Amino acid sequence: MAGDPRFDLLFTPFKIGPVTAPNRFYQVPHCSGMGHERPHILAAMRKTKAEGGWGVVNTEYCTIHPSSDDAPYPIQTLWDDDDIRQHALMTEAVHAHGSLAGVELFLGGQRMANMASRLPPMGLESLPVLTGDPLQTRALDRQDIADIRRWHVEAAKRAVTAGFDIVYVYACHHYLLHSFLNKENRRADEYGGSVLNRVRIVRELLAAVKDAVGHKCATALRWSSNSERAEDQDDWLEMTKSLDGLPDIWDLTVNDYSIEMGPSRFIKEGALEAQVQSIRQLVTGPIVTVGRYTSPESMLRLIKSGTADFIGAARPSIADPFLPNKIRQGRFDDIRECIGCNICYAHNSRGVPIRCTQNPTMGEEWRNNWHPEIVTRDATTERVLIIGAGPAGLEAARLLGARGYDVALAEKSREPGGRVTLESKLPGLAEWARVRDWRLGQIAKMPNVELFLESEMGAADVRAFDAAHIVCATGSAWRKDGIGRSALISMLDPADPAIIAPEDIMRGHVPKGPVAIYDDDGYYLAAGLADRLRASGCEVHFVTSAGVVAPWMSYTGDQAATHAHLLAQGITCHFNKSPTGFAPGRLELGCVYGGSATVIDIANLVPVTSRQPNTALFEALQADGRTMQSIARIGDAEAPGIIAHAVYAGHRFARNLGRDPRAAATLRDRGAGLLLTSVM
Repeated sequence: MAGDPRFDLLFTPFKIGPVTAPNRFYQVPHCSGMGHERPHILAAMRKTKAEGGWGVVNTEYCTIHPSSDDAPYPIQTLWDDDDIRQHALMTEAVHAHGSLAGVELFLGGQRMANMASRLPPMGLESLPVLTGDPLQTRALDRQDIADIRRWHVEAAKRAVTAGFDIVYVYACHHYLLHSFLNKENRRADEYGGSVLNRVRIVRELLAAVKDAVGHKCATALRWSSNSERAEDQDDWLEMTKSLDGLPDIWDLTVNDYSIEMGPSRFIKEGALEAQVQSIRQLVTGPIVTVGRYTSPESMLRLIKSGTADFIGAARPSIADPFLPNKIRQGRFDDIRECIGCNICYAHNSRGVPIRCTQNPTMGEEWRNNWHPEIVTRDATTERVLIIGAGPAGLEAARLLGARGYDVALAEKSREPGGRVTLESKLPGLAEWARVRDWRLGQIAKMPNVELFLESEMGAADVRAFDAAHIVCATGSAWRKDGIGRSALISMLDPADPAIIAPEDIMRGHVPKGPVAIYDDDGYYLAAGLADRLRASGCEVHFVTSAGVVAPWMSYTGDQAATHAHLLAQGITCHFNKSPTGFAPGRLELGCVYGGSATVIDIANLVPVTSRQPNTALFEALQADGRTMQSIARIGDAEAPGIIAHAVYAGHRFARNLGRDPRAAATLRDRGAGLLLTSVM
């Protein structure tokens, strides 16, 4: 399929030192939650990106010595020769599709606690580790610095043996090398003090790695575009200029990880460009940078402007591994755009393989043999009726349609999307509507999928429809009785008109008088409701059983920003509190730790505690006893969770319908067996 020639520039090769990238699409190093413990899962995930057109595919941060052990997080390792084969799995898979493979060498410093290796973590001086563990680093001595050079060289040589084409020196994100660069570096030797002394170790490592493997591999530097403090920016630019000519490619980011990896609620596309442009004026080598680019026009502008030579991506390559190929083929409306929810990041932070709200195949390429684009079309004329066009129902309809089923999708409301449609109307969450819109766009292309709006169905309607398979994707509703994590028995009267369901606020209801949002959920919804009501002019009290606003958002990287935002909006927060009684005008709060009770004057209460699955239709159909091939419930109607859970549930059901359960079994990655395989 011929694409738009305007974008031909994005598909021109570009030389990086001794190697040449086939195009300008560059998947930067990003965590996967897979690491050395799940090498087959990781290799298949990276392979899929190369197949989808990413010209450079990097693995994640790769520790080069046991003194940088990031347990319990799954990480990549290049500690010794036994690690080579697991990396070769990835490089061979990437090379099979004509892409370059890169590896990011790193030492963690003060950000490591070495919980598995139990070696003392290293730092410029002895200071508490930044993991929160009751442990301090040991101060680096001169032998340690010599060892750091040796470890980098040895790891780089192993990387060549493993088949990598690009080897990184990692000098940002507050890891060990970054700590040398800041003014807090109080060393009295040639690695501290002046600007050029502080950057000396980076310069030496670039030279050493290039000398060891530069004949075959490109040497990359991951580097920040700005200093820790604005007043130190001149020093930072001097350091940057002093390194010009050493890296074969600059991978530029910014010091503030909440901007580089910022969720879409606070950070929009292309947020790093101004700072990257300042470095562009100083260095002569090629540049790659990220910015959660999802628009082909923005990508083209980035390259044509000269700001960067490569479009760096982590999250967009997760949401759509085939994004480059779709641009090349002119299939712009098929691009599955990242929504910036950071569910990928959250699950790496939980120590499990990453997943994606938009792309339910992410992390399942090997263990479930799911491909993001290729679906086997079945020789079937069976009809499937899906009730509910929320995220689970839309995904199930899309994939079953791709498999060849005759699909009817019934939605009781005027607008499809279910909870996605409601939640995307909260402040900052507009991009989340892409979950709905992309699926509607795909379904619209399928003559075998019909969407029926304003079609509420009871059991009799379902029976009359004469479908072989019935899927209840009927969602869930937020409870008004207060039952949740902190209360297993009802403590509120759901019939009280002063108790308002979260759905009503999302639909536009603005209560009169002071309102309290009670959060026993811990994720984004309660904060979003508080933000919306405050913007509507309400006096808002945010009550939470937790010690901070939205604690689960620490995994998605925006807890601190959300907390600060609510305070800046003038919302009064009450922490470690749960309701013990409510009547209009009076909310009694008890301390979860047994402290003194509190009473606040409010007119209305919005509890965000837990959800009740909508199962009445499913239960009625099960009790009917009439013959149908299958009746299922999926998504929030089965077990309420995040939107990514609902999309995954719809996808899993659609993949497995009519198939032998044994063929759909999830594989286990027993990576230890790789040690028995000879190195290629």
